[in-house]
Amino acid sequence: MHLIRRREPHLAVRSSGGLTTVELYGELDLVLVQRVRPELDALVREAGALTVDLRHLTFCDASGLGLLVRCAQRVRQRGARWRLVCEQPMILRLIRLAALDETLCPEPGSPAPATIPGPAAPRSGHPGRLPV
Repeated sequence: MHLIRRREPHLAVRSSGGLTTVELYGELDLVLVQRVRPELDALVREAGALTVDLRHLTFCDASGLGLLVRCAQRVRQRGARWRLVCEQPMILRLIRLAALDETLCPEPGSPAPATIPGPAAPRSGHPGRLPV
């Protein structure tokens, strides 16, 4: 498995034998979506199988869900395999409330840890944001 260097610090990518794993870090809100969308779009076009790992996210909003749905649909349209790894109860609840369980198919998982660290996650939640 080799690391694909990307300029975005909130994104770590590993690839091996057609399987690409993307780990997202921080808060998947409108600002981060706009920053990582070009990278994810490129990976969606290239990967034979794409795993998106959300275990390092501290927050996700509707724009983040929209990006994930876009990725999942495009990966499947190409006939590639899609996998979403998510264990955070608040993000899983958001996926359920948006009725996206069947589209995103979140599951717990244990892909290998990234070889480059993401930014440090804050100890407390984002100020001013209410839990979902």
